[in-house]
Amino acid sequence: MLNQKIRQLRRERGMTQKELARRIGVSTSAVGMYEQGRREPDTALLARLAAVLDCSTDELLGTAYSGGDVGDVIDSFARTLERQPGLMFNGAPISRGDREKLAHAIRVAAALSSPQKQGNGR
Repeated sequence: MLNQKIRQLRRERGMTQKELARRIGVSTSAVGMYEQGRREPDTALLARLAAVLDCSTDELLGTAYSGGDVGDVIDSFARTLERQPGLMFNGAPISRGDREKLAHAIRVAAALSSPQKQGNGR
């Protein structure tokens, strides 16, 4: 799972294995081995990976809290949407600014449908 997550996040950020390797201070072949599941990063390297890939170590390891807070899920999805290169809508590319607007709209919709909002006079 970790190997797939590293590959997925690296690709989402438009990084090559070589660029990721340079940014975390390892060889390109080490990144390849991490992505193939033939090696696992130590805890210090895991923290550098998370920083460079702009995610939490929990997200990398697949241990994010799954207690059901939809806000956390929406935030995670919105961050992924903002970072995802090459997205298309009806065959046309979506700009980075439009991805950010869409992520913001998702957050606003979630806030408006929050049970706390509905319970306060709605």
